[in-house]
Amino acid sequence: MDPNVAVADVPSKDPFLPPMHRVGDLVAPKAPPTIANAGLDEGALTELAVKLAYTVARFSTDWVSKRLHLSLPLASEVMEQLCRDALAEETLRTEQGRSHYRITQRGREYAERLLEVCAYVGPAPVHLNAYAAMLRWQFASTPQVLPEHVASALSGLVISSKAAQLAGLAISSGRSLFVYGPSGNGKSSLGRQIHGALSGDYWIPYCVSIGSNIINLFDEQIHQRVEGSERHASIDQRWVRIRRPLVVVGGELTLDMLDLIYSPTLRYYEAPPHLKANGGVFLVDDFGRERVSPEQLLNRFITPMEHHIDYFTLSTGQKIQVPLRHVLIIATNLDPARVTDPAFLRRMGYRVYLGAPNAEQYARIFQNYAQRVGSSVAPEVVERLIERYRSQNKELRACEPRDLIERARDICRFQGRNLELTSKVLDLAWIGYFGSEGGKRDIRAEVSTDNETS
Repeated sequence: MDPNVAVADVPSKDPFLPPMHRVGDLVAPKAPPTIANAGLDEGALTELAVKLAYTVARFSTDWVSKRLHLSLPLASEVMEQLCRDALAEETLRTEQGRSHYRITQRGREYAERLLEVCAYVGPAPVHLNAYAAMLRWQFASTPQVLPEHVASALSGLVISSKAAQLAGLAISSGRSLFVYGPSGNGKSSLGRQIHGALSGDYWIPYCVSIGSNIINLFDEQIHQRVEGSERHASIDQRWVRIRRPLVVVGGELTLDMLDLIYSPTLRYYEAPPHLKANGGVFLVDDFGRERVSPEQLLNRFITPMEHHIDYFTLSTGQKIQVPLRHVLIIATNLDPARVTDPAFLRRMGYRVYLGAPNAEQYARIFQNYAQRVGSSVAPEVVERLIERYRSQNKELRACEPRDLIERARDICRFQGRNLELTSKVLDLAWIGYFGSEGGKRDIRAEVSTDNETS
């Protein structure tokens, strides 16, 4: 027996929580040894296995175990059941006791009927009740977010200490955050980077089942696996350990995207983005620019915000309830009075206004980004830029140091030299970014600067 695997289960009062055990320092769901221990509706595993068998000519127990993410003992029992039901037959048994099978004609006909109902073939699901119980257990034991975690996460931003503190309070309490202010001043960056203050990992299933319905939950594009957490054979491989997720949506968001997404071709569901964000951060960027009215979206968010649950509708009309606890961050550069109302703002946990940086903050942002790209800039060059903002009556924006430096990189790369943040290079970057201003005088300046830089 592996000495890193504890014999005793982790006790729980929740009857739906899967049996948990310690593997070294990790508390993990225990692999079910039998079909009865898998916590699924009768026939769920055998139906999935016969659909899998339908896809190949011959297969082994090991292959079924890996494809369905089942332990070898459980995969063997599933195959024995298929043979008893005359849905598969054993073709070979090796000296090591490994069995090989093929699907029977009866099994092929049965699989075709099953695929017409649900075409999902992949890792075996866990029951919705088990997923909900696992979420409740993990929510209760989530590591606390401390001030040093927030400071580290936001170290790359130049914002006021008050804004950083309010964002930290939202992320540590699990409450929502409303970030507003003129565009280009770090609202999106704040929403993304505050996610780094969340510590700890979560167990989520690859998919969940409700009767014959499958909801695909794990998303390679969103969820980051914790490598090495599934190597022990004692761990239920239907679960995957992930970093706490960050999901960002923008102007493409619609009400339909916030419900289960049903595929008529595959006949199973994809979890909506805010459900995939469970345990992490759900950032709604550019709020107010979606194809649906802000009021409709806000009303959709109220139940999860206030009650930490959400309701979803299956194609049959059946409603299901799922625990939902993520930090909802809404970022907008529109006037809050246009996109929300006092009743909704009262429900938001915290509000942060991010305005234009002052000259000192702008200079720090400029120097920080120059360092990030492996260059440096003289203080007088930055001061000359800031004076140019004043003379042209332009408001400073936190995104513009990055944008100007990136255009300076374009210029230097085009001219075949290393990045140099000189006044001449930045003058051309300025004109390329902001365009000509002031009529003939600016046009002559553009030509002169271009010649000098060349």
